[in-house]
Amino acid sequence: MGARWFCYPDARQAAEACAHHIVARLEDALAGRSFATLALSGGEEAPLLLEALARTPFPWRQVHLFWVEERPKPGPDRAELYKMALECFIGPARIPLRNVHRIPAELTPDAAADRYGQELAEFFRLESGQMPRFDVVHRNLGADGHTAGLFPGDPLVDDRQGIAAAVYLENPAQWRITLLPGVLLAAGHSVFLVTGAEKAEAVRAVFCDRYDPRRLPAQLDCHHGRSVCWFLDEAAARLLR
Repeated sequence: MGARWFCYPDARQAAEACAHHIVARLEDALAGRSFATLALSGGEEAPLLLEALARTPFPWRQVHLFWVEERPKPGPDRAELYKMALECFIGPARIPLRNVHRIPAELTPDAAADRYGQELAEFFRLESGQMPRFDVVHRNLGADGHTAGLFPGDPLVDDRQGIAAAVYLENPAQWRITLLPGVLLAAGHSVFLVTGAEKAEAVRAVFCDRYDPRRLPAQLDCHHGRSVCWFLDEAAARLLR
């Protein structure tokens, strides 16, 4: 397992450290070309991270934003995670909207996943069989061991060929659109921000239990991802001590 983890006294400090790490990796990417790419996830910790990113001096106009997942909901603001990012990060950091590549949650879930996959293929100029390669992908972790829209028991955990897919959850009843493992594992850097005592057992299981990504999808990155770093608060890391 090549993943590293770092522990901080509280969620805010963990988010600040995670933001600094993301910015450093984006700086590395900009040293070699005119733009960098960052893919964002949801989760309870996401607002803290997005606000920390927005406060960080950085040429955000040179960053293209994407989403690891989206959570469609009824009403005019169907793209829940995009709306959060717009309020906490995109607006305050003055990221040009032409650099923002959201998941079109106003479409049906399958159509949204197809459209998003097409946009990624066009942006990264993919040839057949290639995967997008984000500079940095931010990830979350659920108390059940899920990450992005990849949940325990879902056969999509084994998918290395597709780019994006729609996932229906029974409890709670909702759709999610998610990037698939082949894309997530191709990222140059992956960062997990995980906080709270309710996540401690999932964190321990991901790092310490036998490798079984069908049960713990977040293990995929720990075992097969490139440059994977976890930023934890003391509550989430307490069972790793």
